[in-house]
Amino acid sequence: MKNNKLLFLVLLFCNLLQANVTLPNFFSDNMVLQRNSDVKIWGWANPKEEITIQPSWNNQLYKVMPNSLANWSLSIPTPKEGGPYTLSIKGYNTIILKNILIGEVWLCSGQSNMEMTPSWGILNGDDEVKKAINSSIRFFTVQKASSSTKQINLSGNWQECSPETMKNSSAIAYFFAQHLQEDLKNVPIGLLVSAWGGTAAELWIPQEIIENENLLKTAASKINPNEYCPNLSGYCFNTMINPLIGYSIAGTIWYQGESNVGSNSYNTTFEALINSWRKLWNSDFPFYFVQIAPYNDGFKHFGSVLIRDFQRQTLKIPNTAMVVTSDISTTDDIHPKDKKSVGIRLANLALTNHYKTNSNLVNGPLFKDFKIEKNKVLVNFDYADGLYFKNKTTTQFEIAGADSVYYSAKAIIKNNTVLLHSDQVKNPTKVRFAWKNDAQSELFNKANLPASSFISE
Repeated sequence: MKNNKLLFLVLLFCNLLQANVTLPNFFSDNMVLQRNSDVKIWGWANPKEEITIQPSWNNQLYKVMPNSLANWSLSIPTPKEGGPYTLSIKGYNTIILKNILIGEVWLCSGQSNMEMTPSWGILNGDDEVKKAINSSIRFFTVQKASSSTKQINLSGNWQECSPETMKNSSAIAYFFAQHLQEDLKNVPIGLLVSAWGGTAAELWIPQEIIENENLLKTAASKINPNEYCPNLSGYCFNTMINPLIGYSIAGTIWYQGESNVGSNSYNTTFEALINSWRKLWNSDFPFYFVQIAPYNDGFKHFGSVLIRDFQRQTLKIPNTAMVVTSDISTTDDIHPKDKKSVGIRLANLALTNHYKTNSNLVNGPLFKDFKIEKNKVLVNFDYADGLYFKNKTTTQFEIAGADSVYYSAKAIIKNNTVLLHSDQVKNPTKVRFAWKNDAQSELFNKANLPASSFISE
């Protein structure tokens, strides 16, 4: 008995001395690494076990020693786009990752409209699936999981784009990548898709950020239970974002907000999400998001349009941009089926603002400011070139005086400025546009992109 116990201890000690090198699941075959960058590679191994890493794109040897917590990491330079390459990681064991591409990596996150796959039933989905043969677009779809504590790994694997994989992957992410490639000359695109339908924004923010800000904490306490997802702050961040922190990305695309309808502080929440992710990645990466679509929810409140306006207000954060969807959605479906147009519009934002390969107008008109001239209101917009009303006239503008009682205003366009007037408001002080939950904008610019709803208060 004593000998058996001694043998067990010896074997255990030997295993500890020769613990295998292991990697997070997203460092695997078929992965895409960010081009022209210093990408961080990390994992776990026995303390003091020398780790040697050799990428085939430069055949250089890089060495690192795990610390006392069995963690190791190092940065490796990547070249311009290309591949396939291999990456060898050697310690007591050897791992060789194959079929690696170097290109552009984007994190794609949010709730159901980002998660939505062609198999859910999107516009022209069957035809798009058949054409989705492109091995230089790769998906890593994070499996749903939640926890009260931060995790260091997650479930998922990299997959080449094919009809079989695309039909069960984020449709918006796919169309985003497809359109990027058209302009970037077939640069490989990696898509880290981490989305969960029904989730409020607070679930995607580090819990300590929520707990240390009373406004955020109060909002998080009001999240309604949902049988399809957790409702506690930080629970999705802990499992579906935290393990990814450090993986080099070009930027983030985001589609969420429906589950925060009813919040009076979504702008603060959304800003906290963007700022916290950027701080953790130590990068002011581009953050492009989709404004929630007009939707007739049957309630007489301004909950949905208020979220849209909070999203518009978030554009004050540098290096952000927003897609407006009111012209490509119907008001009877909270999951608009035209995902291709959304993906293309997101890609156009990236091509114009980040990659600088597109000089076209890619934003709809955005409220800038207004002026009062006697009893008239002059409303100015950014991205206002070629401003026009879809039906030549509109009743979507309203103005109010100090009493905040809004009346419909007559609107005309002059020199890309909207002039408003109402006989019922002698001294206007406020203005709003398309201020209904299901209002589809009737104001467009020369790019045929719709204006966002807004309120000046």
